[in-house]
Amino acid sequence: MRTKTNPVSGYYQHTGGNKIATGIALKAREKMYKIFIKRFNPSAETKILDVGVTCDRDNASANYFEQFYPYKKQITCVGTEDASWLEEQYAGLKFHKIEPKTRLPFADRQFDIVFSNAVIEHVGNSAAQQEFICELLRVSKALFITTPNRWFPVETHTMLPFIHYLPVKLWRKCLKVLGYEFYSHESNLNLLDRRSMINLFSNDQQIEIIEVKTLGFVSNIIALSFHGLVKRP
Repeated sequence: MRTKTNPVSGYYQHTGGNKIATGIALKAREKMYKIFIKRFNPSAETKILDVGVTCDRDNASANYFEQFYPYKKQITCVGTEDASWLEEQYAGLKFHKIEPKTRLPFADRQFDIVFSNAVIEHVGNSAAQQEFICELLRVSKALFITTPNRWFPVETHTMLPFIHYLPVKLWRKCLKVLGYEFYSHESNLNLLDRRSMINLFSNDQQIEIIEVKTLGFVSNIIALSFHGLVKRP
């Protein structure tokens, strides 16, 4: 049961109770976590900023970085929802509640790596997404950002198949008719694919794009950058 002390995130409102969907999402996120570890090889001294934690305690795939990462004391996380319970669950972890579309309360390159999972599709139009990336790059020496793939057969926020293949305006009208008012607005859901993710970065930003497959389809897009971090062997 959801209560005021154990709320469901608005972004998990249609998936939190679906055990099959949660299980599939968790498998995909385990793959992405392993890619993160393999590509960055972080140590016990690596300072990590996780941008986009959620208040939801019941969805097993939520806040998966905090679940898996062994060096909890090196994690600082931020979110627009109250996820202060993470500090109680993971000793040494630090949480900051922030307002949407505001400057992060950290110094330039304060963190070795910024990790952000499935947030960028929720920050607004392409201009807002570019500003979001620029802010992540500002506070970090390296970046690992993920988003669900626009062309995965099932849209993972609404769990509706195929209708997101429609032209965007028509798709949003369908969402309203079907009762998904929240996700019908670009400010709440603006899906990306490989090409649109690449286009959010400037030409002088060296990035690597990795596609993650689930059930035989590309389910997630990862963009990563070592723009100021010396790679460990």
